[in-house]
Amino acid sequence: MPDTSPRRVVALVGPTASGKTSIAVAASKVVRLEIVSTDSRQLRAEMAIGTAAPTADELAAVPHHLISTVAPDAPWSLPDWLREARAAIEGIWQRERLPLLVGGTGQYVWALLDGWEVPEVPPDHALRASLEAYAEEHGAPALHARLVALDPASGERIDPQNVRRVVRALEIVEVTGKPVPPLTPRDPGFAWHVVGLRWPREVIHARADARVAAMFEAGLVEETRLLVERHGRGYPALDSIGYREALAVLDGECDTAEAIRRTRIATHRLIRMQATWFREDDPRIEWVDGADEAAAVAAIERAAHRPVGYEDE
Repeated sequence: MPDTSPRRVVALVGPTASGKTSIAVAASKVVRLEIVSTDSRQLRAEMAIGTAAPTADELAAVPHHLISTVAPDAPWSLPDWLREARAAIEGIWQRERLPLLVGGTGQYVWALLDGWEVPEVPPDHALRASLEAYAEEHGAPALHARLVALDPASGERIDPQNVRRVVRALEIVEVTGKPVPPLTPRDPGFAWHVVGLRWPREVIHARADARVAAMFEAGLVEETRLLVERHGRGYPALDSIGYREALAVLDGECDTAEAIRRTRIATHRLIRMQATWFREDDPRIEWVDGADEAAAVAAIERAAHRPVGYEDE
């Protein structure tokens, strides 16, 4: 097996349904590695079906971190993930293994690899509710205008229609009394390499559509019903793709066929958003054919042997 001396990280990225987990497990047969999930939903417990969490066999094949570790309704933020991910990575290095980041949440991946300085500001639920109500009443652009007035730089880089990010930025400004720090790259303290899985758009849409159908067949509506019974409603994880559509079935707003149709549309939108985080023209990413498992595993093996970071570009 290749040398996996400390202070290197490899990331395997790509859109949802691109086969990242199966390739990571295959790579574990040739590289001494442990997986650190970079999926913002798979870290939630009791949500295995709707998040397409690794199967029991996949979890048994290679150690995983940040999978099913947080209650569905527990507060969670990017700083929380960075803290837990860095701790997991340190432990993996101590065991003389390679940390392999696996997931499609681009914000998580680049926050870690680019060494972002993210304010440790706990969520203020009352303030969030007030800001969200303002956006509902006056429109997302009006809320964004409030951010521009207080923090022009953040207003420029945040999409006015992304209410959740606008709310978070206003929350940070309100709590700290300062603008949100710019997310400029810094040395993360280790070398890294990113391998991306490329699929034609029509193919990845078809794969995602098949996965959505499989989730509902596997019991997504029942999983959602249990979440409501145990934790109630009104928390962000239950408003994510698949779960909000399953809730509509439970509430009698639509049937399962319509829920599947809505979930597929939302998933296609997610794939487009993921493409903005993992651009095919990004020189930091080594793209390989997602259908060629051997090529993807070989790319991870090469990266484990000779990692690439900013200093090597």
